[in-house]
Amino acid sequence: MDKKIAFLGAGSMAEALISGLVARIGSRPANIWVNNRSNDSQLERLQKEYGVIPSRDMPSMLKGAEVVIIAVKPKDVLAALTQAKEHLNKDMLLISVAAGISTASLKSIIDLDIPIIRAMPNTSAAVGKSATALSGNEFVKDKDKQLAKEIFGTVGMAVYTDENQMDAVTGLSGSGPAYIYYLIEAMQLSAEQIGLKPEDAQKLIIQTLIGAAEMVHTSDKTPLTLRMEVTSPGGTTEAGIRVLEEKGVRDALIECIQTATNRSSEMGIELSQKISKGILSN
Repeated sequence: MDKKIAFLGAGSMAEALISGLVARIGSRPANIWVNNRSNDSQLERLQKEYGVIPSRDMPSMLKGAEVVIIAVKPKDVLAALTQAKEHLNKDMLLISVAAGISTASLKSIIDLDIPIIRAMPNTSAAVGKSATALSGNEFVKDKDKQLAKEIFGTVGMAVYTDENQMDAVTGLSGSGPAYIYYLIEAMQLSAEQIGLKPEDAQKLIIQTLIGAAEMVHTSDKTPLTLRMEVTSPGGTTEAGIRVLEEKGVRDALIECIQTATNRSSEMGIELSQKISKGILSN
């Protein structure tokens, strides 16, 4: 990809994207510029490891940039964009990975009719396996969508959705890795209690999860059908599933995702209000 890309923020998600851009689609490191608020050692490490250009000079960093990626924490978005906005223009594509902040809030900060895409990746981007949802404002064109999908395709898979679905995406796949880690924790504890060696148990658990996910991914059968095929009447799987049903695990997972979705919506409203107050006070 022969485009200049500027990262506002240099944390783990920025690094995952930088790694993907350089390793998977051959972006020239000299075309990738990155800054953060104050962590010089992080910028130096990224330069050394990936060959990217660290910069604290916002005009130079954004001059000629075709894509600007906001990769700071949500609480730092207003400050980062306030510093950058006079150097943005309508020919740029602005992409934000800051959770909970709408494209309308981003546009209100920069006060510019510019294509803005909001992205919700998850932490699996660090290993190139993120599930990312993308949504854009009214200025986003097909070429912008394709470009964003190409960028986030370097860290996993990416799909487009309506922005009003982004809270649901946050509750499902944004927080999803934590739900799976929680399941693994429980499986590890049970393995200890039934006498398996921890190192053996972890290998078995990981491969079981990978195998089950691959079965769902590659099969035209539903998860229900796949489950029933391994649940013999009177067998061990049926006995285990019965306990999950009695304990209400399915309902707990449904409520978990719904609660996370609702919290995402609440946080989005809170962040939008803080941004509006911040803009008015400037």
